[in-house]
Amino acid sequence: MDKIIYLDNAATTRMLPEAVEGMIPYFAEYYGNASSIYRLGQESRKAVSRAREIIGNSIHADAAEIYFTGGGSESDNWALLEAARSYESRGKHIITSAIEHHAVLHTCRRLEKMGFEVTYVDVDEEGILKLEDLKRAIRPDTILISVMFANNEIGTLQPIKEIGDIAKENNILFHTDAVQAYGHVPIDVDELSVDMLSASGHKLHGPKGVGFLYIRKGVKIRSFIHGGAQERNRRAGTENVPGIVGFGIAAEHAAAGMEEETRKVAALRDYLIQRIEQEVPYCRLNGHRTRRLSNNVNFSFRFIEGESLLIMLDQKGICASSGSACTSGALDPSHVLLAIGLPHEIAHGSLRLTLSGENTVEELDYVVDAVKGIVGRLRQMSPLYEDFIKGKGKENV
Repeated sequence: MDKIIYLDNAATTRMLPEAVEGMIPYFAEYYGNASSIYRLGQESRKAVSRAREIIGNSIHADAAEIYFTGGGSESDNWALLEAARSYESRGKHIITSAIEHHAVLHTCRRLEKMGFEVTYVDVDEEGILKLEDLKRAIRPDTILISVMFANNEIGTLQPIKEIGDIAKENNILFHTDAVQAYGHVPIDVDELSVDMLSASGHKLHGPKGVGFLYIRKGVKIRSFIHGGAQERNRRAGTENVPGIVGFGIAAEHAAAGMEEETRKVAALRDYLIQRIEQEVPYCRLNGHRTRRLSNNVNFSFRFIEGESLLIMLDQKGICASSGSACTSGALDPSHVLLAIGLPHEIAHGSLRLTLSGENTVEELDYVVDAVKGIVGRLRQMSPLYEDFIKGKGKENV
């Protein structure tokens, strides 16, 4: 097959043509600084305000509660670091989950070095946070709970409303990393009792290098980047006007087509899962079977190395991953797969396929056939697989 089959939409997405088109005037025609008072600058300011309104509406928040950032990782860092420092007079204990994105986990490690205590709550074998464990982890000095909306590797959707209610009942701030969920599942920050929410433009067919942090009115957190009065004195730096415009267009498009897109992509996801389970032996679907993102498929294949599988899929024009794009160069197995109970040798053989509405059944048929052939060849080279098959043969005697 000559064309590229792209199945790594959790890492990044192809930009929406309408978003590209909408951004172009703000590179060369309306190029004024949005903080300037002259007309050219005010055109940029209006465009930023329009995008802020669109994004606020998309999560049922006020536009004034939306703060544009450089992406999801910055938003996560800002939420955790500055909430901790702003509320440390009330306590220095934070709760998160064991399967968070590294933007959260590494920030928590940094907070621990600053004298804060962090509890990492376990998840079950399907990747769902254990609510009873969360309740038991709460202490009088707990000031923040941060749990991701949907996992970036296995696609499991967390019980965000229940977590939000627990946080609210205990007067604890609640932040959720919604980078994978935003634009793909309905979000109402009031209904979910969310105080802060992170999102990124390039996960929903918008541009890279732009995100937002929702901060509920009344939440007192400090500026994260200093040096200017942008974003209502909370995030210094000249606004990325083209990026913000593109993000707004992508967000509006995602909200308008969410129901239809979810239905279409979930059908493709289920077809892919069914074929792999039926045709590739000794595989395991990772994550919750139904409470998962509509576009996420994650399998572990016994007796193979995921890196070899990815290289051989790439040779066939298939773009996939073994987990988070942020750790693609790491040799250690996924912390998410280890947290749901997989042993190292099985976690190493993982494959993440994340779809979009642009994929077709014909593409997925080609992918499954490729996976079957490659897994079969890799297993033929594995002494572990050979020993396993010999052992099964003895069992059948």
